[in-house]
Amino acid sequence: MSDEIEIDIDDLERRMEGAMVALKHEFASLRTGRASASIVDPVMVDAYGSMTPINQVGTINVPEPRMVTVNVWDKGLVNKVEKAIRESGLGINPQTNGTIIMLPIPELNEERRRELTRVAAQYAEHARVAIRNVRRDGMDQIKKAKTGGMSEDDQKFWTDEVQALTDRMIAGVDKALEAKQAEIMQV
Repeated sequence: MSDEIEIDIDDLERRMEGAMVALKHEFASLRTGRASASIVDPVMVDAYGSMTPINQVGTINVPEPRMVTVNVWDKGLVNKVEKAIRESGLGINPQTNGTIIMLPIPELNEERRRELTRVAAQYAEHARVAIRNVRRDGMDQIKKAKTGGMSEDDQKFWTDEVQALTDRMIAGVDKALEAKQAEIMQV
């Protein structure tokens, strides 16, 4: 019977990879001196009673190297979008002109660079937590399989496999964080 019990390690790996993809997406939104439309990707706006990504309430453009604009489609949401950008922790002071919100990207000073490295570290920690949650799910599967008749040797094997996968993914998060922090601190 123990030959039939198997843990879906591919599913666990796919879910951990999802955390890595999300981390890379969040890192792309951290500015390193030039304007980018992806800088506002993590901003969520309280629109129509639910939290909505900013790109679903307006058009995001980069008209010049140090400026991002958000053309809000619904005039009633302009103040909510502006407030969401202000509270997002991007360190950008939005300027409103009708339905267009302009985001001037200031030069990064040393203090702001350090602050952005801390934000990057927070994103990395969220990814580590997500990976550990997937690990916990895998360990729960192993415990259920144990009650279903899995041998101790198989249990040890799968526990080691899940832990090795977790360690590899967390090392990937650490490496990505190190690279992003170096990129931010580069003048």
